[in-house]
Amino acid sequence: MPSSNGWHDRLAEWSVYAVALLISAVFLWIFGDLARGGIEHLSWSFLLDPPQNAGRGGGIGSILVSTILVLLIALVVALPLGWAAAVMLAEYVSSGSRFGYTVRNSLQILAAVPSIVFGLFGNAFFSIYLGLGFSILSGGLTLACMLLPILVSTAEAGLRALPDTYRSLAVALGMSRAATVFHVLLPAAAPALVAGLLLGIGRAMAETAALLFTSGYVDRMPGSLLDSGRTLAVHILDLSMNIPGGDVAAHASALVLIVVLLLINLLAMEMATGWQRGKIVTE
Repeated sequence: MPSSNGWHDRLAEWSVYAVALLISAVFLWIFGDLARGGIEHLSWSFLLDPPQNAGRGGGIGSILVSTILVLLIALVVALPLGWAAAVMLAEYVSSGSRFGYTVRNSLQILAAVPSIVFGLFGNAFFSIYLGLGFSILSGGLTLACMLLPILVSTAEAGLRALPDTYRSLAVALGMSRAATVFHVLLPAAAPALVAGLLLGIGRAMAETAALLFTSGYVDRMPGSLLDSGRTLAVHILDLSMNIPGGDVAAHASALVLIVVLLLINLLAMEMATGWQRGKIVTE
């Protein structure tokens, strides 16, 4: 007769499988609804042409360009700051110091701040105080502030997970601390850095509230970074909420966004899995 512990283990295993199946079913339901409503609208012309008739016709060519520009600005600003802060916290600041404790708590608070608050801050500081107005540059800088907690946390975790033998061998070879960071630690922690980068990209592409107050929602092709631009997530919101007859285009745009985010998240999980396997082999 099986023991009570065996039944408890099986019950826990079945519960985990049931929750996983439920989550997968919800995702497939959403994805299927989007595919049913918008897959017939997808074509190369839809991906390349600019919107027409307030988005009911045409495509999302200018929307994709604005999305890419906002994303590139956010990454160019956030990546150096985030990874530099992670190196500082992991390699130059002791885990028990008051300064490190303050910085980590600040990052946790930033991660919990709603995106609408970031949007109001970006509008007040970048758009009004710095005079950038409703522009792609304002939106990208605001997104950079939102990405910092993700980039710093994942990079710091990856650096701290590296065995101390990496550092000891570098010291034995006469390498300076800076050389150890750039030539040994950062390459070894590359899977964690890439995973954080991909997760940040996923969040940035799906953002709407912060960009409504900063980059705006003009759907024409941007001529410069100081022009207003509508990202894909904002375009979907506008089509579904403000444009009568825009449901089909909204479904097709959402389907494009979901597919891109799905690919990004799958790649991020693959990177994280590879990092864990490499860590186990190293140990």
